[in-house]
Amino acid sequence: MSALKFASALGRLGTESAFVVLARAQALAAGGKEIINLGIGQPDFRTPEHIVRSGIRALEDGHHGYTPANGIPALREAVAEDLLGRNGVSVNPDHVVIVPGGKPTMFFAVLIFGEPGAEIMYPNPGFPIYESVIRYSGAKPVPISLTEETGFSFSAQEVLAKITSNTRLIILNSPSNPTGGVLEESELDILAKGLEDHPQVAILSDEIYSHMLYGGRKHKSLLSYPELKDRVIMLDGWSKTYAMTGWRIGYAVWPESMVEHVTRLCVNDHSCVNASAQYAALAALKGPQDEVHRMIEAFDQRRQTIVAALNDLPNVRCADAAGAFYAFPNISETGLSAKEAQDLFLERAGVATIAGTSFGANGEGFVRFSYANSEENILKAMERIRPLLA
Repeated sequence: MSALKFASALGRLGTESAFVVLARAQALAAGGKEIINLGIGQPDFRTPEHIVRSGIRALEDGHHGYTPANGIPALREAVAEDLLGRNGVSVNPDHVVIVPGGKPTMFFAVLIFGEPGAEIMYPNPGFPIYESVIRYSGAKPVPISLTEETGFSFSAQEVLAKITSNTRLIILNSPSNPTGGVLEESELDILAKGLEDHPQVAILSDEIYSHMLYGGRKHKSLLSYPELKDRVIMLDGWSKTYAMTGWRIGYAVWPESMVEHVTRLCVNDHSCVNASAQYAALAALKGPQDEVHRMIEAFDQRRQTIVAALNDLPNVRCADAAGAFYAFPNISETGLSAKEAQDLFLERAGVATIAGTSFGANGEGFVRFSYANSEENILKAMERIRPLLA
């Protein structure tokens, strides 16, 4: 038996169940079972070729060394230009910090504000890493309930009512993983106005899926509210929009008062983001957006297909997915728990999905389906599941 004594905080650190399900699906596939993966939140498209070429060219041109901890200046300037053109928001490039993916921003934001005695609010159901790192920091996680009845938006008044003198940070995510819901602009307006009475509260706005909106919906960035500019951390990146999950490249816009702190965390954690990925990300922002538009059009078509197909399954109902590439059907009338449904679909139908409870207690009765797969596979998956629910 090992005599090693681990830090107690490790016991509070959760995981992301999507990777657990992926490993199980891969094991079943290795054993000869045909698996349709509607579990992992990853575009099934290749990174556009001009982006790949730029990454290769950066290596060929000798970009092999360290870069500034907060990212190369050209990329930070390109991010600022993109946000101005896309959201009409003026951002100082010096407030942009390039990081290896989206999760470091979540971790750093929580580390900056989280400690025993502090409270941090987060969406539930929501991306599981939020609650995991809040608990790891020693802070108290306070859930923001997202409900099917509101299209998985939220009530700003309920959020404001939960704020206490210990509240340090509110995490929001729109469009949402796992629900595909979009926060209503009217609720964001109420929240922004109400937060004027709580100047000690910062906001982490996870906008990683902001390109992926359907049905004529428009994205409203939290950076758009002047009254919040000194306390909004806006998270975004390239993984979803440009099919660059494996490149590990993301960014956040930080208030001026936090830039020094987060840059020091970058130095202590990862030194800098690898150079070739940054030049590839620069090409993504500066180059043609045709492939992005094609991917989003494909996701929109798949969205319509999967929502209709899920609503056609026995004892299943599915709200319209407004953004991202997830559907979050209610399976409570099947008599199955979320975990039972996930395991049944994988073991018996060969369809990988993620139990709603992987995203928090409020996910019970729901299962997340990713439609980052072909329409053919989506329809095949539905027909495999149907007999199990009849």
